[in-house]
Amino acid sequence: MSKLLSKRQQADSQGAIQRITPESAGWGYVGFEVYELEAGQSLSQDTLDREVCLVLVAGKASVRTRELSLDAIGERMSPFERKKPYAVYVPNDDHFTVTADTKVELAVCKAPGFGNYPARLIGPDSIDAEHRGKGHNQRYVHNILPDTAEADSLLVVEVFTDEGCTSSYPSHKHDRDAEPGETYLEETYYHRFDPPQGFALQRVYTDDFELDECMAPYNQDVVQVPKGYHPVATIAGYDNYYLNVMAGPTRKWRFTWEADHAWVNSDNYPKNK
Repeated sequence: MSKLLSKRQQADSQGAIQRITPESAGWGYVGFEVYELEAGQSLSQDTLDREVCLVLVAGKASVRTRELSLDAIGERMSPFERKKPYAVYVPNDDHFTVTADTKVELAVCKAPGFGNYPARLIGPDSIDAEHRGKGHNQRYVHNILPDTAEADSLLVVEVFTDEGCTSSYPSHKHDRDAEPGETYLEETYYHRFDPPQGFALQRVYTDDFELDECMAPYNQDVVQVPKGYHPVATIAGYDNYYLNVMAGPTRKWRFTWEADHAWVNSDNYPKNK
């Protein structure tokens, strides 16, 4: 099995089913955790030197930080309702407690924090939605924490891709500090499927094919992208959701298309048949 694929684990005593650190991933910036909390169960953490974006993938919860007191936030019981999520930004050197009001699926996104911004609610009204692509290369995006929003390092977005479509495509990469055209950003993909027994295919590869791995993530698996291109292809019968977390030395999302496939962005696609 690929070292880039983190399989869903049985929930531990805290409810964790995914726990990825820079040390476990072998990189320098992104941390990512997922918790399944039963109603009434709480999760508490000190943020230490990391800023955090708490994303309610599903369910309702109350959140406390040193400055915030948020009661019963969240609307959707499944990401496949395609409602915009509720999220909470928490800076470094802070503390948070999440208490589940219903069963909750909670993503904890982490990256280096520098104390520049206070804790805040990221509600549906502050999350932009956009449709991308055409033909069989379409997806729907919620920009939870884009590079136009206030944060020190984190970029967070969720993407919905219907059965039989590609996503994160045409193939693109962001693994070089080469502004203005490209920035170095590590990335995780947290996959969900409807129906839940589904899977997708995701390839991670570089121009020289020194890295070239193809994986089949199932429900609640994570694909780690340290470098290279990273397209996703969905399978007939199964809609796909993924939550992306990115971070690097520069908080800008700048990427390079793979030249061979960039034509899919042009007016020549979809091809006339």
